[in-house]
Amino acid sequence: MDTTTSFLQSMPFEELKKQSLEDYRIAVLSRECSLAGRREVLTGKAKFGIFGDGKELPQVAMARAFQKGDFRSGYYRDQTFMMAIGEYTPKQFFAGIYADNNIEHEPHSGGRQMGGHFATHSLDEKGNWKRLVDQYNTASDVSCTAGQIPRLVGLAQASKIYRDLSIPNSEGFSNHGNEVAWGTIGNASTSEGLFFEAFNAIGVLQVPVVMSVWDDDYGISVPASYHTVKESISEALKGFQRDFNHKGFEIYTVKGWDYPALMETYAKAGHLARTEHVPSLIHVTELTQPQGHSTSGSHERYKTPERLEWEKEYDCNVQFRKWLISNGIATESELIAIEEEVKKTVKDARDKAWMEYQNPIKTAKRELINLLYEMEKECLNSLEISHLKDALADVDVPLYRDVISTARKALRYAVGEEKTSVKNLKKWLNNILEDLQDRYSSHLYSEDDKNPIFVKEVLPKYAEDAPEVDGRIILRDNFDALFAKYPNLITFGEDTGKIGDVNQGMEGLQEKYGITRIDDTSIRESSIIGQGVGMAMRGLRPIAEIQYIDYTPYALQTITDDLASLNYRTCGYQKAPLIIRTRGHRLEGIWHSGSPMAGLLNFLRGVYFLVPRNMTKAAGFYNTLLQGNQPAFVVECLNGYRIKERMPSNLGEFTTPIGVVEKIREGRDITVVSYGSTLRIVEQVAKELDKVDISIEIIDVQSLIPFDINHDTVKSVQKTNNLLIVDEDVEGGASAYLLQEIVDKQNAYRYLDSKPQTLTSKSHRPAYASDGDYFSKPNAEDIYEKIYEIMNEINPVKYPKIF
Repeated sequence: MDTTTSFLQSMPFEELKKQSLEDYRIAVLSRECSLAGRREVLTGKAKFGIFGDGKELPQVAMARAFQKGDFRSGYYRDQTFMMAIGEYTPKQFFAGIYADNNIEHEPHSGGRQMGGHFATHSLDEKGNWKRLVDQYNTASDVSCTAGQIPRLVGLAQASKIYRDLSIPNSEGFSNHGNEVAWGTIGNASTSEGLFFEAFNAIGVLQVPVVMSVWDDDYGISVPASYHTVKESISEALKGFQRDFNHKGFEIYTVKGWDYPALMETYAKAGHLARTEHVPSLIHVTELTQPQGHSTSGSHERYKTPERLEWEKEYDCNVQFRKWLISNGIATESELIAIEEEVKKTVKDARDKAWMEYQNPIKTAKRELINLLYEMEKECLNSLEISHLKDALADVDVPLYRDVISTARKALRYAVGEEKTSVKNLKKWLNNILEDLQDRYSSHLYSEDDKNPIFVKEVLPKYAEDAPEVDGRIILRDNFDALFAKYPNLITFGEDTGKIGDVNQGMEGLQEKYGITRIDDTSIRESSIIGQGVGMAMRGLRPIAEIQYIDYTPYALQTITDDLASLNYRTCGYQKAPLIIRTRGHRLEGIWHSGSPMAGLLNFLRGVYFLVPRNMTKAAGFYNTLLQGNQPAFVVECLNGYRIKERMPSNLGEFTTPIGVVEKIREGRDITVVSYGSTLRIVEQVAKELDKVDISIEIIDVQSLIPFDINHDTVKSVQKTNNLLIVDEDVEGGASAYLLQEIVDKQNAYRYLDSKPQTLTSKSHRPAYASDGDYFSKPNAEDIYEKIYEIMNEINPVKYPKIF
């Protein structure tokens, strides 16, 4: 324990003593919170606990190297780090495990995430960016193992971009690219593909990352021998070590209980990343987990007695304490005084957090009991209401659930009674429900005036002699206008750069705007999305390209667990207005023609889901989105790039409205709703149906999420009284979603003369070649016969059966 390093030698003793004792205090404070947190769970006051005990010392060292403007992308073990940078207090710790829904008490997620999930506020209350260079930054945590790593690529790459480009008005986002992105992950989670994919991307891109692996030899109950080749992530990744001939990572291994070595390692890695943009891996070994993985189990069940004894001796706080005494930095009495002060601090924080959490619930409980008392005196079912009142009064530790459930049940016993007490309860219940539901449901989408849904439609303008060109030319020239208009616009993806994407929608633009702004990537969908998320969190406007929509599942975890829920899980205090560009719909073959809308519609809640029918509409969506702050997923029609469209004269200016359907054909007999490439087939069929006196009205969905905010579809159904949804997704996918939106939410059932129907693809993936497409997805004959069949049911004399 008599360790002497350059860390000791370079610092005056009094300064060393002051810093070391403060670091010890933070480590002890974090440990006491973990111990108290477990007790709160086991006594029933909190639902679940997962803490950072055993990881305190390396996190203090990391905090010392962390600077304002930097970003952390970590996971639920990092409470000590957050305390060390001053962004997490003991009271907030307890508010988090109690799930306090008051954002002032629990600023990391407003009780929406379990404790140990951290986030700083990148936005103010009005949704405006704060000066990120003036604060410590933490990207909102996700529980899913390794889910925090893909965005680390973009958080770091933003520094590289800000260093390479002179972007106007970027001073609040970057200080000449000097910011470091700090990643943290548990040793077992490095087995995830997300980690390896992103780690490789970081090494290829040479962006300023310091990646910490907290290694306590286990992944819950499973030892390292099951997780990592050679039982060591630093050994396994030695091929990434840079040398004189190759760029790569600097790789460090350091024991998690060695305070001087930790301080020196983090200082070196931070400086290297900050100044030279060389990434580092810090493998922190010999860590412990004093309370086991979480409050849901006991590590005594799977660790040997010898291992448990070793963990007691090499607990980082125990070793730090010995080091302080043996090196003459502190006395036993000084450390005892710190420990006693910390225990009181934690107890006071716990009591205050509990009081702040319970007081408003108990106030609501008292208000309801008083209202029920008045109902007892007036209502016929007074005995049942009295039982409800007494049962609620007996709940010592109420939840809002207990209060609201009681109120709703009480109203069942007063149905039809217009008593004053009943009216008072209804009014009270409506008010409190509105407030509480908002606390749990707000900010799924942007809620400020910068939501692109408010961007007004600007129609394309056409010169009299406007030429007809391939759709890709309109897309390309519109992107050209956008890159000239927005200096912070960046795009990247597989084949996006040099050849201008596989369909040449960005042909020649890399040569014009440079490789930093328009670039290629390797084949790694999840970290492509992560690049976009991280860049967008730092004030850039990225368009991340997934080559085909069928490849989206490779990136789905990052899209749904991180991007789609980011605004929601931070109560609107973080955003990533990423645009995901992809292509799909009708081509031919299992992997390049899909329309996996069923899954995407569920996983993309929180992201706008746009399905333009042609490239002019697609270009308009990009023009709209770049005026707002909402992430979106845009699916271009794969077979539309070579279809001729008129060239607009106001490129970069015309907009396609979001959440608005378009009626593209008037009709009287039936409303046909569709989107994307299938619309062209519906339009062809319409002409054939005209010949047998069937007039169809065609509605282009344009925007699946949000869908038809003006309820124009039901207006069409009100006129035609019949509805068919044609969709190339599988049964129960987007067609079922649209059916619910139109029939249920828009109440179109009131105007229907026949059963609303859907026509979808077969349940299997589309088979290869033209015949495969014909027998896999709705074809012209399918659509014609389905519409004719509906009309046959309505008027069998005029429309006799075909076969």
